Amino acid sequence: MIAKRFDVLLLDLDGVVYLGDEPLPDAVDSINRLYELDKEIRFLTNDPRPTRRTIASDLRELGINAQEDEIVTAGWATAKYLAQQGVTTAAVVGSEGLETELQSEGVEVTDSDPEAMVVGADEGTSYRDIRRATRHIDQGAVFVGTNPDGSFPTPDGPAPGAGAVVRAVEAAAGTEPTVVGKPEPLMFEMALNGLGDDVRAVVIGDTPATDVLGAHRAGHTGILVADEEPTAASARDLQVPDLTISTLADLFTEGIETWESPPYSWPDEIRPGVAAVVRNDADEVLLMKRADKRQWALPMGSVERCEPVREAISREVMEETGLHVEVEELAGVYSHPAQQVFSYSSGKTVHFVTNCFRCTIEEGTPEADEEEALEVGFFDVNDLPPDILSMQPQWIADAIDISGSPAVR
Repeated sequence: MIAKRFDVLLLDLDGVVYLGDEPLPDAVDSINRLYELDKEIRFLTNDPRPTRRTIASDLRELGINAQEDEIVTAGWATAKYLAQQGVTTAAVVGSEGLETELQSEGVEVTDSDPEAMVVGADEGTSYRDIRRATRHIDQGAVFVGTNPDGSFPTPDGPAPGAGAVVRAVEAAAGTEPTVVGKPEPLMFEMALNGLGDDVRAVVIGDTPATDVLGAHRAGHTGILVADEEPTAASARDLQVPDLTISTLADLFTEGIETWESPPYSWPDEIRPGVAAVVRNDADEVLLMKRADKRQWALPMGSVERCEPVREAISREVMEETGLHVEVEELAGVYSHPAQQVFSYSSGKTVHFVTNCFRCTIEEGTPEADEEEALEVGFFDVNDLPPDILSMQPQWIADAIDISGSPAVR
């Protein structure tokens, strides 16, 4: 039985337990059966408007004996996050429920020089609210979004969610927010707080982009409630569920493979990249010890907007080493996430699709750019430094032995 394989079940609400004011088929009986099996249950919702107390009361009216401490909302999680960061004052775009949760965690709601600008939403959100939020952020308030959902389900179809307002403020303020709700791992960590480090948790939701992705980013199995299996461009997409069920009653059947975290993070964006295998007259290859990774690597970087790849190669080599090079031919194209997903100190995670070219030196003597490299030098291809980026010996081998078509990895 699926349910018996997990200690904690993290259940989304809208689209899993109820839709509008009505419970979904089998939801109430299934949740009560989970209680009878002594399972820990947490109800997670990205809806930042209601308080936890309100949701617990609503669930009890449906016949589910939920307690307030079993509820995790995006609003409450945002309040906990701000309190953990030492924030004591915040302006709010959102509901009275969101303000109540902030105040319960010791965060005063004010428009007088707030430390943080919290952006959620409710039915009364207006252009004036977006303008007010933009002004506070411009004056130095930390921008925090409750959740990224552009919409949420209703019996009449999707309705605009807090994410739509967050993105409007982001566009107006010209800065990105810290987002607390799903699919960010923080909300799942809060849900499991106090339950032990070795609990087996499963996330059950109806949205691949928030529930399943969030489960996998947090290291948990993700189950999707849907009538049909979702489609994805790649099996490696973290939004692909481990199982799709039609109702919560399916939790009492057999068959699921638990999630195993892959050796890469979920990227925030995909960028075209370039790398250069530059050899000297002795057939040695040029490497630089990168300041960001503190590992040896080929000269490499991003392709900028409207920039041809050949010009990007020449520019990157010049900026990083001071050499003028002639770009000879494409050696390979590389995009495997285990090798091409990088996380940076800024918090961004980027998946590069890198075009690697074989190049020769036209003029110049290599010198390390202080911002990019600690050292720069030439190395025998059979005696590369041990702390070279793991995928690049293969790139170098592909560039040296080009036979027919470029490598595609």
